[in-house]
Amino acid sequence: MANHIHQEIVFDARPADIYRALLDPAEFSRLTNGAPTEIEATPGGSFSCFGGMILGRNIECEPGQRIVQAWRVKNWEPGVYSVARFEFIGEGSQTRLVLDHTGFPETQQSHLEEGWHRHYWNPIRESLNNTRTTQA
Repeated sequence: MANHIHQEIVFDARPADIYRALLDPAEFSRLTNGAPTEIEATPGGSFSCFGGMILGRNIECEPGQRIVQAWRVKNWEPGVYSVARFEFIGEGSQTRLVLDHTGFPETQQSHLEEGWHRHYWNPIRESLNNTRTTQA
């Protein structure tokens, strides 16, 4: 399928920590250098990240296990939503995050693939490293 992204990223953190990084508005804003963020971390709750550039609704919120979102970029055609599914798998002291992102406009494939790393995974990893350094 042309409009499907599958990524697996391993973090040195517990599933609950990664879950919180994605659904706690203060934490997400901190990770994104203060970008305005609003997140209702409940099924049916809306979210707006990066100052309203990413919008949507939470479909499922299973703490430390799974998040499923109806997810869109602000400048997509009205009514166009994709589905982003985040699965958190504990592996000892680490977490394997499995992202499956489907249903987005085909022209967005490479932009989104790179964007997940640049705007989500790298800042989360950097924040976790900074937290460990501060606590040491």
